[in-house]
Amino acid sequence: MTEVRTPRLILRRRHDDDLAPMADITADPQVTRWVADGSVQDLDQTAEAMQRWEEEWDEGGFGLFAAELPASGEAAGFVGLSVPEFLPEVLPAVGISCRLGPQFWGQGDASEGAHATSEFALQDRGLDRVISISAVDDDAPENVMRKLGMVLARETTHPVYGIPLNVHAIDLTEFHA
Repeated sequence: MTEVRTPRLILRRRHDDDLAPMADITADPQVTRWVADGSVQDLDQTAEAMQRWEEEWDEGGFGLFAAELPASGEAAGFVGLSVPEFLPEVLPAVGISCRLGPQFWGQGDASEGAHATSEFALQDRGLDRVISISAVDDDAPENVMRKLGMVLARETTHPVYGIPLNVHAIDLTEFHA
């Protein structure tokens, strides 16, 4: 089983009992405000998304990790690597994605998880570059990307929803683990 540990997080492949807490996270309009068209997801949609995570792991050797707090075993959300197929203009690319419950915001968990994911991409998966995509007005991921040393690679628009997006990138040979 693939697992990455940080001082405050366990990044691991999903367990069946992650569905309920992940569904709570993806049903929260605060969390999904900046994702695609901003719609929340129900339990079935979350289950389908989690199944796709496992398929990405099986097919590509990387995917989204469930982010767990080691002290409590609580699922905080997810962070990891995915191929941003919704944005063909950046392909082939692998992106860092993160979505945490609001109770975990502002504590450094997203930055810590994204940093560990970058190390995983470089050291364990041999990737030489990763990107991250965010809505232009969403400041939280911009801060995380800046902490990772990512730079703005392009401005674009979501091809389906017309939302302005920023694409940041980092050459992992320049990443400071």
